[in-house]
Parts: sequence; structure tokens; C-alpha cells
Amino acid sequence: MCGITAYRGTSAAASRARCALERLEYRGYDSAGIAARNLDGTTLHVRTLDGVASLTDAVRSDESGMDATTAAIGHTRWATHGEVNERNAHPLEDCSGRLFVVHNGIIENADVLRAGLVADGHRFATEVDTEVIVHLLEKALRPGTGLGDALADAATRLAGSWAIVALDARSGTLAATAHGSPLIFAEGEEGVYFASDVGAVTPVVETFRVLEDDDIVEVDAEGMRWHRPGGSCRPRGLWPVPQTAFLASTGRHRDHMGNEIDEQPAVARRVLDVFTPGIADGRLWGGAGLPPLDEIDRVTILGCGTSLHAGRAVAGVFSRLGGLPTRTLVASEAAHEVWEPRTLVIALSQSGETADVLRALDGLPERDRTLLALTNNPSSTLARRADAVLDCLAGPEIGVAATKTFIAQVLTGACLALSGLSASARADGLAIDGDLRALAATPDALAAALDAWRGRAAELATEFVTSPGFLFLGRGSGLVYAAEGALKLKELSYRWTEHQPAGELKHGPLALVDAGTPVFVVDNGDPRLEVDVAEIHARGGRVLRVGERVLTVGGLPLHLPRTGPSWGPLETVVPLQMFARELALRLRRDVDKPRNLAKSVTVA
Repeated sequence: MCGITAYRGTSAAASRARCALERLEYRGYDSAGIAARNLDGTTLHVRTLDGVASLTDAVRSDESGMDATTAAIGHTRWATHGEVNERNAHPLEDCSGRLFVVHNGIIENADVLRAGLVADGHRFATEVDTEVIVHLLEKALRPGTGLGDALADAATRLAGSWAIVALDARSGTLAATAHGSPLIFAEGEEGVYFASDVGAVTPVVETFRVLEDDDIVEVDAEGMRWHRPGGSCRPRGLWPVPQTAFLASTGRHRDHMGNEIDEQPAVARRVLDVFTPGIADGRLWGGAGLPPLDEIDRVTILGCGTSLHAGRAVAGVFSRLGGLPTRTLVASEAAHEVWEPRTLVIALSQSGETADVLRALDGLPERDRTLLALTNNPSSTLARRADAVLDCLAGPEIGVAATKTFIAQVLTGACLALSGLSASARADGLAIDGDLRALAATPDALAAALDAWRGRAAELATEFVTSPGFLFLGRGSGLVYAAEGALKLKELSYRWTEHQPAGELKHGPLALVDAGTPVFVVDNGDPRLEVDVAEIHARGGRVLRVGERVLTVGGLPLHLPRTGPSWGPLETVVPLQMFARELALRLRRDVDKPRNLAKSVTVA
């Protein structure tokens, strides 16, 4: 979940590493730091709790204000081991101040290693698991041993997951390795880069390589060497930087999240422009390399958080339209699941590096199942492990609480499911036609929701700014959007929220409803919601209905049932996102960087 950057070149290494680090700060913002080798052979080492931007002055270290560094590593931290303080911030150094290390992951045997290193005379300055790496590296870097070989030796002692970049401040050499955690290598016109995510270096490179588990890459004055313990290997194949990586959201808001919410109609149009031409004739499904849907007996959705909610919406297309049995699994709880044959497993992850999802894949049977990755990162670990991959085309999302990636995942998955159903005998053609019309109308429906709720969301946020908790209800296809709305509100406002099937009110949740309790009801047209709403009103609850269709007859509102698509009323998530953001702003929360959370959950 931490962000790693590194650069080696002719000049301004620390500044380049810092700029790349700014583009990764969404991965962790508890602390940040940089270590670099100056041209005169001295070392720059600076750490802060005030964000990556505060490192700017520190990297311009000479009297002229120029950055005179040739090699640098940087890190932005999401704390796992050790408190959030400057002492525990990366990069971490060895006893001599020669070697520096940045790390993403968890070293599971850190306590045992620490005890042995202390017995050998090494002095530890932090509480974090990462510090054992730099001392192991110090121990392995004997005369005649290169930094890459020393890192390979140190890595054999580790258990857990890691992406590591080490700097020898004496020579300016960099060395990197990865195991169960993402790390990429890229060459630009003026030097070479390492990073946790290609987004960090998108403006300055055109292609990149991905380190596979236990690869070792060393970069020094003589060039680059790519090898593995016990033998040599050639550099991994080149990946082009995806065009969507350049589509960062801009707009009228000062925060990224507000602009990303506003961008959702455009994201929907992009997804539909790319995928809908391949639906009716089944080309999208077949082109993904999936077996015919008639050879699949069931669909299992695997994901976490917002991605799991998106997967539940996609599952509705297969079940409601195609009659396929579906189930959704929380990835962190999938270890003991029994996997049935002829199953299509759809694993969703915005980053494609979600550790719980990747760990769940270890339990999949080798045969008689198909794994589809639905991700915003087609070069990710998840994508490389899957039988088929679909890029959800959302573009970079900086706000930690997902918005536009949710919309993109639902629509991408719906397009794929409709394509598979169109080429099979499982679904009625008229039902598919109805969903295709709903797809085409989705961008306008999202735009209309934005327009209709912009002022309303702000008003409601002002009204409920002191409310201690919120209830979200839905039925059928609307329930997943109630769940996503509740998640957004708790992520951003830090207020207690709960989502429930509306039919469960009488079985416990109704005890939460008191005079003035705010209850969001996602209306998908189910007529039974009227009884649920009446029960809330009878207890004095404040009903906030989202998605209803109302016709005024004789001056009185008449609620009309809505016939929505098989994935449910997608546009209802927009006002829930907007309300969550507006309430958080009034509570003076950082809507882009919610406390304790990070964008890419690469530790399990």
C-alpha cells in the first residue's frame, strides 16, 4: 500500500523521485521521505509527516537551490508496523549510513531476524519490519559483492511480501527486487526509474517492464543487469503505457474526488464506445478468450470493498438475465471455499494488485475453471495471472474512495456479460435489447443525477452534519448501491453507517431508527419498498429516497415502478457519492485521503 519511486541519471535525481512520489501519494500518506546521493559524494536523507510536497525545498540542497543528486529513492508510507512518526518513515538506513532501503509489503519473520541481527551487533533505530532488510543488506554487502547480489542474498532470508529498492549512497547504485508486491522498471531519455505503479512515471516514459517474483535488477554506472538468484535472465517484456493513464481528472473542484465524480458520465461514454460494438454478435466475449457461456455452469465474483460491490452488480446480469447461478465472495474470506467445476471466476480489483484477491487465487483449482480479471491496470499481477483480462478504462483515480472506477467496473462487466449472453441460448433477445437500450442511456442518466443532486446533496449534508449514524436500504438490484453508498459515507465522514436489505428492517435494524434518523432508500421500483418506507416514517425516521420516479397527479405525488436494467439503478450511486463528499467537507475531512486508508491495498 506504500508508494516506492527511484531514479538514477545525470542530475536532479531527488527532484525526479519526488515528482514521481507525488503521483503515488494516494497509496499512503502517513509519512514520506527521500534518500539520495549528491554529486560531491555526500548523502541527502529527509523524512516528513507533512506530505510529499513538503520535501520540495529539502531536495534543492545546495546554495543555488539546485538539486545536485544523481541517484535517489523515495517512499510514501501507509503504516503497518510501528507508529506514524518521522523516525519510522522510509527510507531507512544501515548502521554506517551508506545503504538506504524503501519497502512495500510485510516481512512476516521480522522479529526473528531482528533478534539475530541485534545479537550480531546491528543497531536498530525504528519499530518497523522494513529495517531488518537494510541490516541484512549491510551484512551481505561484503567486498567484491555487488549491491544486486547482496540484495538477492538478503531476500532469501525474508518471509512475507516485498517490493524493495536499495540505494548505495557511496556509488549511486540502485538494486531492486519484488515478491508478492508490485514494482516496475522503466527507461526514460535521461535516466531509469523504479516505481510501485506506472502512473508515477507516465509523463516521462513510453514503456515499462514488470518485475516478477524474485527478479533482481541492478543499475549502476555500467548499465542495467537483470537476473534471478542462482542464474541469469533477460529483462522482462516491454509494456506500453496505456493511453488511459494520461486521463487524470480535472475540473472545478479543488479535490480530486469531486472532479472524479463529475467525470463519471464521460467515463461511461468511453467504456460504452469501446465495448458496446462487440456485444450483439458476441465478439467482446469471444475476443476476451473466454469459453462459450453454454459451457459455464456458474459465476463466482471475487473482490473487496467497492470492487466487490461492482462485481455483485455484474453478477445480476448473469443471474437475472441468463439464469446462471452466481455467488460473491469476500476475497479475504475465500481460503476455505469449495470450488465447483465449470465455474467462471471474475476477480475485480481496481489496481490489479489487491493482496487479498491475489491470495484468494492461490486456492483456485488448476482445471475446469476460468479466471477473468476485471481491472483498471492490464499489466498488473492479477491480469498476468488470469486466463482473460478486461481493462475497465477508468483512467487514473487519485481519490482513495473509489467513484469513477466503480462506474467503469459495473459497465465493463455488464457489457461483457451481455456479450456472452447474446452468443448463447441462455437469455431472451427482448430482455437483452432492453438492457442494451439502458446501456446507451447510462451516460445521460449519470449526468442527470449529477445535475439534480448537486444542490440537494449540499443541503442534506448541512442538515445532517451532526447526525451520528446513517442507515442505507435497498431491495433486489438496488441493494448493492445501498451498500456502496454506505461504504462511501463511512470512508469519507468517519460516521457509523449500515446497509441492510429493506426487508430485514423488522428483523433487527429497525431498532436503530428514531426521530430524525437519516435513512437512505435506494429505489429500484420494487413495490415492497413502500411498506419499508412506511415503517421508517412511523418511527420518526427521515427517509431520503434516491432513484424514484414520481409523477404528479392532481397535485399529489404518484410513485411509479421503474423497470431498470439487470445490473440495477447505477445512477443512484451518484447522489450517494455526492452526499458523502459534501458531508465530509463540512466535517473538515480530507476527501482525497481518508484516515487509515490507502488506494492500492497490497498487503493482506
